[in-house]
Amino acid sequence: MDLRHRTFRLLSATLLAAAAATAHAETIRVAIGTQDTTINCAAGGLLIRELHLLDRYLPHTGRYAHVTYDVQWHDFTSGAPITNEMVAGKLDFGVMADFPGALNGAAFEKAGKTSKFIAVLSASIDGSGNGIVVPTDSKIHSIADLKGKTISVPFASTAHGMLLRAIAAQGWDPDTDVNIITQAPEVAGSALKAGRIDAHADFVPFAELFPYRGIARKIYDGSQSHAPTLHGSLVDADYAKRYPEVVVAYLRAAIEANRLLTEDPEKYSLLVEKVTGVEAPVDYLYLGPLGLQTRDLTWKPEYRRAVATAISTLKLLKKTDTGLNADTFIDDRYIREAFKESRLDYEAALANYAKQPLAANDALTGKPIRDFNGVAQVWLANETKIRNYANPAEAFAALKKIGQTGLKIRAAYVHDHTSGLKLFAKQAWYVRDARGGLAAFLLQSNADAYARATSGSVVDYAAAASGATEALAAR
Repeated sequence: MDLRHRTFRLLSATLLAAAAATAHAETIRVAIGTQDTTINCAAGGLLIRELHLLDRYLPHTGRYAHVTYDVQWHDFTSGAPITNEMVAGKLDFGVMADFPGALNGAAFEKAGKTSKFIAVLSASIDGSGNGIVVPTDSKIHSIADLKGKTISVPFASTAHGMLLRAIAAQGWDPDTDVNIITQAPEVAGSALKAGRIDAHADFVPFAELFPYRGIARKIYDGSQSHAPTLHGSLVDADYAKRYPEVVVAYLRAAIEANRLLTEDPEKYSLLVEKVTGVEAPVDYLYLGPLGLQTRDLTWKPEYRRAVATAISTLKLLKKTDTGLNADTFIDDRYIREAFKESRLDYEAALANYAKQPLAANDALTGKPIRDFNGVAQVWLANETKIRNYANPAEAFAALKKIGQTGLKIRAAYVHDHTSGLKLFAKQAWYVRDARGGLAAFLLQSNADAYARATSGSVVDYAAAASGATEALAAR
């Protein structure tokens, strides 16, 4: 056989192989339902999409060698419509909180299908992330003042569960001692400003966003309930069985997004603001170090209990009669494999309950900061990194000088002296000691108690800030 014929046969074989591969090529849809404005879900949606992280991990070898991926992103403002689309077969993945997640599992079960809760994205073992706010000029200062009042909340949300637990802790009957109405956050903002409701309970980020925008004042943080809460990722179980490697790829992208948030929370808080309109200082409360929630992708026992509690609470609310079981609904096989392929130790992460740490030096003295319940931070509009201070008095004195230069201040943060909860400085109460030192508190009642125990005086932000320079000078 001459060279020409051999070349022709080789070319023909190559073309036939290519044609066969094309004939068997598969297009795999990867349809993900996100909640962009629920900013603690950023690592499972917004950042993966905006930074094209999924492309790095989708498989292209073995059975996926000739696959074409049809990646679709669909954004929603809550979990319920994501569930509707997943059950209808229009979405493969969804991100949502524990209560909507339980409803997702129940809805799949009712339709004769199955979904799986595959990973946590952000959570709090105490319940921080949900909260209750009141109009800024309200005389209500704690949940104890809400008896007989009208409280709105998105029904069947994780915030609804928090509200019911908080009411039960007061010994009240939710049907007679308070008037609970359903209201979406978009409506609640206007209702708070107009004084049409006495309080509003909501999930991330509205208990912080409304105060930041001057619409409301926070009087209760979900951490006071000591009931774990989480947002995480779910998948259609049939999809996961067909394409387990794609599920792992999605979770590896979430791990990567989480790593980027750890490295530069200010940068990605600004990206979240650009995409969602939720201001970067609010985003940083969740995404930054010592944040309101822990960015934790592992299934800690507390988070498993949160899902189980959500299922049982929804039954009590008669929102579902599902036989859903948290032990089978939660499936950690995919996140464990994602950790393994990312060369991370899942068991070590599972055992780690610490918040994202803050490694910083005092902007005034240059010394390392050690007391994190006393730390304060200032974020200027013209700076890419936040300034850290060892205590609120230092930060407020610096703010006074900064204000004289005309520079714009994005936000100032302090931490609750008792719980370590991160707060906007303008929303906190302070106890000033005899030497001018300041301790911050979310609740006035806690500040009052601390002042009595330490012979200090309770002051609001304006008084604390105005006296900071003089106090430091007197030391």
